[in-house]
Amino acid sequence: MPNTPLFTGLIVDENEKPVASGFIGSEPAYVVDDDGFKRHIPSEQVDRAVLNQMAELMKGSEDLLSEQTAKMLGQDDPFSKAMIEQQLKNIDKQFDAVMQTGFPEEMRTYLGMMGFKVVINYHGEVIRVEQPGSASNDNDE
Repeated sequence: MPNTPLFTGLIVDENEKPVASGFIGSEPAYVVDDDGFKRHIPSEQVDRAVLNQMAELMKGSEDLLSEQTAKMLGQDDPFSKAMIEQQLKNIDKQFDAVMQTGFPEEMRTYLGMMGFKVVINYHGEVIRVEQPGSASNDNDE
């Protein structure tokens, strides 16, 4: 079970109102204001859906992403690139660790400044993920 919602501060409802985070007992949750009624949605449900969408967007581009990542890290040798590419191909196996450790606050702040946003409905279903530099997901539905 995650310790804290991954995307705190990056989630909005269908009316573009920010979604708060909180807890259901000890379970992290997103809190959607449904005309005054506070709906608590387990954060793991939303977070996994967002991570899965992000992984789908990366599929098929692992070689390019690994090359660019290696360059950014200053380790653009073939071994580093291959290691990063392998990690990207198995990104879904990394989700459990990410769910436990969370993202640093600085990363969430950076994502927010870059325009990353997740829109959910009051049932906790992900309507869309808006990512900087990517095409809209509206054509998938």
